[in-house]
Amino acid sequence: MVEITFRNKKFEVKENITARDALRKINIDPESVLITVNGKLVTDDYTLREGDVVKLVAVISGGEIGDWRLEALSSPSLQSPVCSYEMS
Repeated sequence: MVEITFRNKKFEVKENITARDALRKINIDPESVLITVNGKLVTDDYTLREGDVVKLVAVISGGEIGDWRLEALSSPSLQSPVCSYEMS
């Protein structure tokens, strides 16, 4: 089994499935989180293995001002929001 931590909650899923499928099994939208496995950022097509330490970080976006959109990752390890600029 693989343990997934999200917002101080723990979930268990079977190994040898993609992170995307694991998130769907625990009713978390893969588009709403960043996935870290063993401390490294991975894509949702990563195959989970026995012993992997999986932590999810919620993605928060909003604050659109003109062409600017602020995007912040709600992680205690981040010191400031991540900002991106989108052309409209």
